[in-house]
Amino acid sequence: MRYGRKLTKRGFSLIELVIILALLGILAVLTYSYAVPKYRERANLTRGVAETSAMANALTLYVSKYNDYPADVNRDVPAGIKEFLKGQYADTWPDAPWPGSVYDYDRWDDIGVVQISVRFCPAGDTPTCKKNFPKESWVTDAWDSNSSVYYCLKGLCRSHQSQPVNHPGHCLNCGGSSQFY
Repeated sequence: MRYGRKLTKRGFSLIELVIILALLGILAVLTYSYAVPKYRERANLTRGVAETSAMANALTLYVSKYNDYPADVNRDVPAGIKEFLKGQYADTWPDAPWPGSVYDYDRWDDIGVVQISVRFCPAGDTPTCKKNFPKESWVTDAWDSNSSVYYCLKGLCRSHQSQPVNHPGHCLNCGGSSQFY
């Protein structure tokens, strides 16, 4: 046995612990700032699909009772479908899920289209729209104030009634061929 040598317990100093906690905090902030916007966009898309599906079901019930779709409504939901909405949508219909967006029921008889659209800004105001567009892979630089996300009920649906080539959009229920120009 050796005498004269002390046993020392070696641990982390307070400074080392503070540095480790700071690094963990920085990693947490970076992860949060990357993940939250991505999940928020996914939640907006999921909500948009759910709400347009609920509206489509109500419109199907409306057609079965009245033998026709309701008249076109500018940037709103047709009042006639409220009797077919149950639960949370029966009293008030919410704004569309993306910031600055609204629901729009489109009935374009001249081209035989009935759809539910999500509009991101007033027509002709493309600069405002750019910040409201979803952060999704299907949103391209070609999107403008007439572009929309839509749920097709009848006909060859598209983003806007006039000049479909110039107004890209995204169909929520069209399967693999969801982008129409």
